[in-house]
Amino acid sequence: MSEQPASLTWARRALAAVVGLGAVTTVLMVLLRDDLVRSWAEGRRDIRRILETQGLDAVKEGAVHPPAFVPVAVVMFIVVAGLIWVLSAFLSGGYNWARVCLTLLLFFLAVGTIAGLRTGAPPVFAALSVASFPLEAVAVWFLWHRDTGAYLRSGAAERREDLARS
Repeated sequence: MSEQPASLTWARRALAAVVGLGAVTTVLMVLLRDDLVRSWAEGRRDIRRILETQGLDAVKEGAVHPPAFVPVAVVMFIVVAGLIWVLSAFLSGGYNWARVCLTLLLFFLAVGTIAGLRTGAPPVFAALSVASFPLEAVAVWFLWHRDTGAYLRSGAAERREDLARS
């Protein structure tokens, strides 16, 4: 297989940065879970009244339970990081379908991030969300760079030749 181009190295670095930002966000969700619950309560008229009159503990112990932000964030982080890791390995091996899958994954991460921004999350999470967009765009740009494409085409050609020899 031909030597990996710089564009592929940069794509993998950008993907690693996306995973790193996801790790920071997940850790902050654990540390700032009260801020998330408070933000959630402020966004609901029926719960906001309880928050204002009885406090955050009353919201947590009320009849309507706040969403379980932390377990969902941890599981999502593990799944997305694992997918990026596995797909990056296939990408480095010259498989074009991994590039397509990574692009779709980044697209759906961006859509999920937009949905998260619309919920009125605390400012630190809004800032992290906004920071994720350029990282995702850079990753996609390098994934679809012409040098990356040439590398993937050469990998496919080599696999076809290996099959023909078998």
